[in-house]
Amino acid sequence: MKKLLYTLLGFVSITLLGVLLLFVLDRSITDTYSKQVYTDINQVPHKKAALVLGTSKYAWGRENLFFNYRIDAAVSLYQAGKIDAIIVSGDNSRQEYDEPTDMRDDLIKRGVPEAHITLDYAGFRTLDSIVRAEAIFDLNDFIIISQRFHVLRALYIADKKKINAIAFEAKNIAGVFGLRVRLREVLARFKAFLDLHIFGTEPKFYGDKVEVIYR
Repeated sequence: MKKLLYTLLGFVSITLLGVLLLFVLDRSITDTYSKQVYTDINQVPHKKAALVLGTSKYAWGRENLFFNYRIDAAVSLYQAGKIDAIIVSGDNSRQEYDEPTDMRDDLIKRGVPEAHITLDYAGFRTLDSIVRAEAIFDLNDFIIISQRFHVLRALYIADKKKINAIAFEAKNIAGVFGLRVRLREVLARFKAFLDLHIFGTEPKFYGDKVEVIYR
């Protein structure tokens, strides 16, 4: 009986320690990179390009507000003259699923010239998008666009890959759904830590250089 009790106590202790480490890492990333996130467009310094991190246009049969707000942020930066080109990076692993094209089409509808939009079809993960921004599109000083919880992880990845970046925060989603996504981000940051420091994970694809057209 005592052996079983000690086993359970050991399991509980390890579990609690693991949870604590997850939240310590999460908090550390937030504290370290928040200063690189801009919310006031007037304070954003000019950069040659912005990288919009992909997500699906629709979720559970309705419009995905995360997607819409990222497009809003990219259009705002472009119209304010803060950027001269936009790279949209997302998942196109299946013929019927194409995040970059959806983002491009909505940017064009909002008045961004197609010539100044470049598509990254191999942005399967945030790490892929950040690393490929430099390796494929020759960006090393750019603006990342997504919601705050997401851009903080992206900035962490950029920093560890010695890529210069700042971020512009897209509007977030409140309520239960937003909270669920934020909690999932805790695990995503831990996965990023493992990818960067333990596994040495690289993008799934590299490929030839792609020229970005600036205005």
